[in-house]
Amino acid sequence: MSDPRPALLARATADTQWDVIVIGGGASGLGTAVEAASRGYKTLLLEAHDYAKGTSSRSTKLVHGGVRYLAQGHIHLVRESLHERGLLRRNAPHLVHDLGFLVATYRMWRLPFYAIGLKLYDLLAGKLNLRPSRSLDRKAARAHIPTLKSSHLKGGILYFDGQFDDARLAITLMRTLEDLDGVALNAAPVTGLVKSGGRVTGVRFADSETCASYTARARTVINATGVFVDAVRRLDAPGARTLLTPSQGVHIVVDRRFLPGNTALMVPRTADGRVLFAVPWHDHTLIGTTDTPVAEVSEEPRALEAEIDFILKTAGDYLDPAPRRSDILSVFAGLRPLVKAAGDTKSLSREHELIVSDSGLITLTGGKWTTYRRMGEDAVDLVAETGGLPPRPSVTETLRLHGWAENSGRNHWHVYGRDAAAIHALPGADVRLNPHLPYMEVEVRWAARFEQARTVEDVLARRLRALFLDAGASRAMAPRVAEILAEELGHDQKWQAAQVETYAALALGYMA
Repeated sequence: MSDPRPALLARATADTQWDVIVIGGGASGLGTAVEAASRGYKTLLLEAHDYAKGTSSRSTKLVHGGVRYLAQGHIHLVRESLHERGLLRRNAPHLVHDLGFLVATYRMWRLPFYAIGLKLYDLLAGKLNLRPSRSLDRKAARAHIPTLKSSHLKGGILYFDGQFDDARLAITLMRTLEDLDGVALNAAPVTGLVKSGGRVTGVRFADSETCASYTARARTVINATGVFVDAVRRLDAPGARTLLTPSQGVHIVVDRRFLPGNTALMVPRTADGRVLFAVPWHDHTLIGTTDTPVAEVSEEPRALEAEIDFILKTAGDYLDPAPRRSDILSVFAGLRPLVKAAGDTKSLSREHELIVSDSGLITLTGGKWTTYRRMGEDAVDLVAETGGLPPRPSVTETLRLHGWAENSGRNHWHVYGRDAAAIHALPGADVRLNPHLPYMEVEVRWAARFEQARTVEDVLARRLRALFLDAGASRAMAPRVAEILAEELGHDQKWQAAQVETYAALALGYMA
């Protein structure tokens, strides 16, 4: 097969003027680019590394209203999030499904308290509510989660939210952007802004693979780089004040046996005042998260020992058997782009914010995966207003995302939606990459040909979720993945060896 990247670069660097250039390939950037392209604006998205490389692949995998925001009184944010949850469930049923959450209670007086709060949660969702919450007695609670500690258990409340695969949604949005005739390019870091008469009129970017430099011009430029928005803002104004207070959230992944069945556990108040989830995900159990302020942002944040201990301790208060450190298959950390404010980061709202600089650079920050579409809509509304684009209404409330399939099953192929049949027609559809994970060799070929995968990490961390499910198993898969990628993209054995070595070092950081 020929490498698809040269054709993408040619489109991105054609002598033309884009209506919109979006910097950043995470939730906010992809959502904004899809929004712009769906309105008919010529749109280019540039991602420095890979789609969802940062925070957007390291979430708790929930499409939710935010129960803790309800407790904090952020009614508007909860209502908006629940509305967006319903839209995403409708527009991407191959990626989002309903999931029951049990709030277990060990004190009788808490049952009516939680029941009232979660009925309000149902009401705020309106017609887009997934399923109504209900009270469970002790026996029913244990039937949903057999590993729930039974001593002093009084019962619980079962409510419903959405679950998804964050990195796969990012790839789906990239494909949707392409379906809308937009252009997305990864491994393309923006190195500078182009100005004319004091106004931002484009960007300079590099091709990380060849080190070649390019210029792309646009009527408007949007900075949607998550926790890195301040770095881009300083390309525009070196003295720009720091906008964000970064906070780190950690998750661990353990075997399915710690949470058998299809119901998640929600701990409504941990020792540090957060909520904690134990969630069934891709036949494993995902547990998190923490909230730890950090002084600096990095591309590969690492979990602190105290964070891992905190998650294990809290999980052990509710689950029997309790997971131990030796049971951890993967541990990962993500940084939240919280808008700077005084106080604890866990008390900050996740509402997004839009800022227009004197030069016209638009910065979009804050928010969460659930509201990515609304963030994009608000950003493009502002772009049209400030950039002189012809006003056009948003259509994304009813836009079906790439691969839309109503009944795509619950096996690991469901994330591909309608593309699954085409994938099975390629070589390697029946050759498993590792006995501990469900992924097949054919998925590597598909990722290289149609999903812009450039490296072993791109495949094993984000096109497949191997790194996040079992870091050790993913490390064992790396040599074969490198070999297939080399066949698809035209690389030699030296490239393969370097890829395997680089990935092995990365995977070590995900092992507890």
